[in-house]
Amino acid sequence: MSNLDQHPTETTCGGTQHTPTTPTLELIHGHNVALGGTRHTTVHRTLPDRQRRMIGAWCFNDHYGPNPTTTTPMDVPPHPHTGLQTVSWLIQGAINHNDSADHHQTFTAGELAIMTAGHGITHSEQTLTTHPTTHGYQLWTALPDNTRNTTPHFDHHPHLPADDTTTLILGTHNGTTSPAPTYTPLIALQLQLPPHTTHTTPLEPDFEHGITTATGHATIDHTPLPPGPLLYLGTNRKSLTITTHDQPTTLLLIGGQPFEEHIVMWWNLIARDHDEITTARTQWQNHDPRFGTVTGYTGNGQRLTAPPMPTTRLKPRGRTR
Repeated sequence: MSNLDQHPTETTCGGTQHTPTTPTLELIHGHNVALGGTRHTTVHRTLPDRQRRMIGAWCFNDHYGPNPTTTTPMDVPPHPHTGLQTVSWLIQGAINHNDSADHHQTFTAGELAIMTAGHGITHSEQTLTTHPTTHGYQLWTALPDNTRNTTPHFDHHPHLPADDTTTLILGTHNGTTSPAPTYTPLIALQLQLPPHTTHTTPLEPDFEHGITTATGHATIDHTPLPPGPLLYLGTNRKSLTITTHDQPTTLLLIGGQPFEEHIVMWWNLIARDHDEITTARTQWQNHDPRFGTVTGYTGNGQRLTAPPMPTTRLKPRGRTR
């Protein structure tokens, strides 16, 4: 997934200064963003946000769909990433992934696709019209300094730990660990709850957490949570109780230890300062071998061109506004 904004804001985030030490309820409404090489798809972005830019190492959260695949296809041409992991999670549909490390993978609902960009990688994504509806999430996690320049790689996990209500996407939960690679302490869960249910799930109190509703409607601590917003929960919670209403409800819970390092996010790149971003952008524009070449892309778009750099240098702003 790519950030296709032609005037992206350069954002500094990370550090623990603005991490609450108690449970809290902070509703992040997010905003809609046009996505896809032909701008057919609209996503709802809740991270990064002016209100809060990170939850643990989670620094990007797009929710898209449900969309009819034939009329609103996702076609994201080759584009670069550095210093992050992309975490692709489908509730409905199928996506074809191709990258410059020679990974070619189709994944469907309930299968985890996770790409570790490391020093630099290029990839493309396309929905498959053989599946009539596309609905899912694209998230990024920031890599810590000691692994952010690792060799890029891609992992596909078609089978994840699950029970009647909970699918463990990343991290460790209730004594069970996901097989997917992580580089900081993280958690990602999908919760599927029937109507008129009260469900309690254990949490790691050292983590900060956020939760969003994909389908249905939930209430958490007397706070309504329809599809769209992300509810930031703070830290020091040992459990979370969710109440559903008159529809089956699917939610995504993310969390992690507060990310202590400061990072710079711009377009599809994560680095540590303005100069690193400038170097990566120049290398991408010049077709430097750092990013390689994608084969297997069959969409209608062209290799994305990086937007112009901002006219002023980065001014650190921290985790929150």
